[in-house]
This record gives sequence, structure tokens and C-alpha cells, in this order.
Amino acid sequence: MSATPTHRMIAVMVLAPMVVALALWAFAWPAARTAPRDVPIGIAGPATAVTQLEQHLEQREGTFDIHRYADGAAARAAIEDRVVYGAVVVADGAPQLLTASAASPVAAQLLKEAVTSQAPSGTQVQVTDVVPTPPGDPRGSALAASILPLALAGVAVGAVVTFMRLRGTRAATSLVGASVLVGLTATALAHSWLGVLTGPWWTEAGVLGLTVLAIGAAVAGLGALLRTPGIALGALLVVLLGNPFSGAASAPELLPEPVGVIGQWLPPGAGATLLRSVTYFDGSGAAASVLTLSIWAALGLAAMLITGSRGGRTPAVAAEHREAAPAPVG
Repeated sequence: MSATPTHRMIAVMVLAPMVVALALWAFAWPAARTAPRDVPIGIAGPATAVTQLEQHLEQREGTFDIHRYADGAAARAAIEDRVVYGAVVVADGAPQLLTASAASPVAAQLLKEAVTSQAPSGTQVQVTDVVPTPPGDPRGSALAASILPLALAGVAVGAVVTFMRLRGTRAATSLVGASVLVGLTATALAHSWLGVLTGPWWTEAGVLGLTVLAIGAAVAGLGALLRTPGIALGALLVVLLGNPFSGAASAPELLPEPVGVIGQWLPPGAGATLLRSVTYFDGSGAAASVLTLSIWAALGLAAMLITGSRGGRTPAVAAEHREAAPAPVG
């Protein structure tokens, strides 16, 4: 039995606040609960001084995940390899704080506040930004803001491929081609024009293209299996969950648990982490993100190719054909 206009009117009135509540929960809750949670940091220096500093930092239970290093050079290398967000080097005189604002300006600021508050009264903490943000994006906000447009581009590409009823190889080729062009266009804007990205140009284009491909393939793959509900599910995963859970504006370790972990399993979070790695850290810490994006892309493309080889006759498509078929005469 089809829904009456009254039923549809009630459905709209009920669904609208539910969607708003979901969006506010997904976007506002992580932002309102941003705080350090087991943030990896390093400490280096003489054993006695390091032990004392470690005890002070451990008073903030659950705030830091402390790694010990032999000296400042080892701690600096760990920051450049994306093992820790920063390090405190204790030597003769005042302690030195090493940060990496390119990894997360928010984490760098929180670490500076924590170490400064623990320093003895009158002690000046020397702060060195080992991997700073580029002059074109001193606060790191432009890179974080670029993730939502990539997510929207991926959803749009996946939805267009589905609504244009492209199947199999044609659908996969269209999706890959569009993702490559989006990656090149985004890199031309973010790297060549704005100066937000400062890494290898073609590597950045590949990362941006792979991110869009993973998102678009997920949406198109779900669309191939479930049609319109699949596109809606893909958009929900990517935009309403993947974007706010990505940690692009802060860091995964600053989001409420398990939001930070979940965000890195979704394409926007993996894409943001991978982009930081190749742009500012010579690819360090990129392996897990590459694997995540590749899995999403492979699964989505596989769903498109399999349904295309079967003539697109998934249960959802078959139901559409049955509903669209003319009623028998007589």
C-alpha cells in the first residue's frame, strides 16, 4: 500500500529533526570533547631527570603515551617519522620542547601548555618546531578544510556513476578517470596556487586521487548493490561520520574514544593522515592509510564489476524492474 500525502508529510516532519540530531552528534560531539588521550610523546635526557619528568607527566592519567629516547637526536627522528607528536629533551639548563605543528597544530599547542605548566617556576621552556606548517597554511586549517570537499567530490562521482546507470568496466573506468582528474585539479589549487601543500606534486595528486577514488568507489559500490539506499548509506558513512571522525582539524588521539580509531578506518580520515604524511613527513607513517584507502577502493570497484557482469541484476535492481514492468492485460 502506497503512502498517503499525510503519511509522507508526517515522515518529513519526523525525519528532519532526526537528521539534524545525527549531524549535530557527529560534528559537534567530537569537537566539544576534544582533549589529549594517550597522545604519543617522547622524553630524552639523563635517567634521573627523565624519570622525574615522566612521573610529572603521568599524573595526567590517560593523557600521554610516553616513549623514552636516548638523546634529542633520537627524539627528533621519532617526530620526523611520525612515531610521536613531540618530545621533551632534558639537558643542562632549561628543558627543550620539540613539536611538529605540521602533524597537528592543536596537539603541538596542548603539548606546549602541558610541559610549560610542569616546568619549575621561573624556568623558560625553549620550544622548537621540528616540522612546521608551511607559510601558506600557518595554522594548518586549510589542509583540514580540504577534506570535506574531497569527501563531497567522491560522493558526487559515485552517485553520478550510479544514476547514469553505468555498469561494469564503464563504471569503473569513469570512476577512476574522474578521481585522477580531481586529484590533479585539487593539487594544482592546493599546492601550486595556495601553497597549502609542500610535498612532491605528483605524490600529492596521487593521494588526493586515491582518496576520492576510495570514497567514490564505496558510494558507487553500495549504489550498485542497493541502488538509491546504497548511495544514501555511502554518503552517511563518508560525510556524516567520516569527515567529523577524521581528526583532520585536530588529531585522532584528541577525539573521544573510539571515534579517533573509527575515523582512521574510513576514507576521509585515512586520506587526511596520508596527505599529512606525504606532504610534510616524506611519507613516514603512510602505510596503514594507503592500505585502508586501497581496501575501500578495491571493494567498491569489485562490487561495481561483479554487478555489471551480472547485468546489474542485484535484488534491488530486480525489484525496480518488477515495479516498472507493465501490468499484464486481461
